[in-house]
Amino acid sequence: MRKVLVANRGEIAVRIIRACRELGLEAVAVYSDADRSALHVRLADAALPIGADDPRDSYLNVGRLIDAARTSGADAVHPGYGFLAESPAFASAVTEAGLTFVGPPPEVIAKLGNKIEARRLMARAGMQVIPGYDSPGATDDALAAAGLRLGVPLLIKATAGGGGRGMRLVTRQDELRPSLAGARREALAAFGSSDLFLERHLPEVRHIEIQVLADRAGAIATLGERECSVQRRHQKLIEEAPSPFATPHLRASLSRAATIAAQAVGYVNAGSVEFLVEPSGAFYFLEVNTRLQVEHPVTEWTAGMDLVKSQLHIAAGAPLALDPVELRGHAIECRVYAEDPARDFAPSPGPVLALEEPMGPGIRVDSGLRAGWRVPTAYDPLLAKVIAWDRTRGDAIARIGDALRRYVILGCGTNLRFLQDVLRHDAFRRGDTTTNFLERHFAHWQPDVPSLALAAAAVAEVLSETPGGSPDAHERGGPGRAPADPWDRLGRWRMGTAGA
Repeated sequence: MRKVLVANRGEIAVRIIRACRELGLEAVAVYSDADRSALHVRLADAALPIGADDPRDSYLNVGRLIDAARTSGADAVHPGYGFLAESPAFASAVTEAGLTFVGPPPEVIAKLGNKIEARRLMARAGMQVIPGYDSPGATDDALAAAGLRLGVPLLIKATAGGGGRGMRLVTRQDELRPSLAGARREALAAFGSSDLFLERHLPEVRHIEIQVLADRAGAIATLGERECSVQRRHQKLIEEAPSPFATPHLRASLSRAATIAAQAVGYVNAGSVEFLVEPSGAFYFLEVNTRLQVEHPVTEWTAGMDLVKSQLHIAAGAPLALDPVELRGHAIECRVYAEDPARDFAPSPGPVLALEEPMGPGIRVDSGLRAGWRVPTAYDPLLAKVIAWDRTRGDAIARIGDALRRYVILGCGTNLRFLQDVLRHDAFRRGDTTTNFLERHFAHWQPDVPSLALAAAAVAEVLSETPGGSPDAHERGGPGRAPADPWDRLGRWRMGTAGA
């Protein structure tokens, strides 16, 4: 392996490019029209256009990605996460083109990507699955009859995918049939299949997953757990390692179950086995993500390993080092999105007029941003991830809270204020987090600054005329403000005018 095509965009493309560079591998970026000037394009050794903004014409287009790999002379393809990362058809196309796919074999992706087949496989392996109804190709009549038998609340899920797409929560029986129609439409659009299944909804559970690495010879290692219970719309927002809930006994039980799951399918490369854990400690198999996870940095902090480099080593045929991994400290990741939490997390794309990312000991920012770039509307609004590590959970919370306060992104809307409020909440600080945490504590959240968007626009206007702000701005900060508050460094300004 000497040249890797990164079949992705944004922060994960940047992350993979940097890992390739550290290993002495050339990295080739691909980009759509909307990403022509994106950071990952600038950082790669070479970059090739693959089509229009619509992902179906670019990042989801198997033929164009294979053509780009051949044109560039790449001998391996890293899919990142999202887009085609869990597509067995893409993995097959890569290998049939004589290239190395940095991920599991296509047949393993296919088995685990079909959620019904995965549930049945894990049940046969002795794992407890969530009670439900999982008949392939089930009609609405069959699902409705099963819903009556199971009772509410229920979750409707897409057979072919995850990430909250094609998923509906049903709390009354009369909601089931209308929800099936909506879920089928969404599943078909997202995954190309409208097949659905049902699971009983477990409201007071934690989402805990185990990181797995496996090589071609069958060696398997687990690298501890991540807790991902703070979610909005069934999508993770804050992740941490280790889980504040896991006891040594639970941790060992989850790791043993993850190893059994990997053995059951002949897993190779990096993956995550996800579980739902009840307050009693009882747990259910949820799914296996056959790729690098968005939240992989918290494991890298606590395990002291580079998971992208491990993926590349395994893909190149290297054996897995089975030395015991000593987990240390506590790591927390916050996902920074271009979205408005006060408007039901509506996307807030736009230009990046000013950017200042936090730095310091124990702080890491995985970002695809640069000042002057415009966040496109065509893709997931994830902008960056802020990760903090420290010796204890309390210290890690303090460290990441300070980093978020110092993170300046002006121009597009972000969820930075929302994340800070979540970190300050007593229940989060106690580790009292279940998958309904945000609905319970932040359902009607509003920022404490009334017209934040208007204020940001005014600040951006001032910045455009006086780059860097006034040099004595920090000294003029009023009482009660944190010394690192970016608002204190912007100088005087007035709504609707260019300064005062």
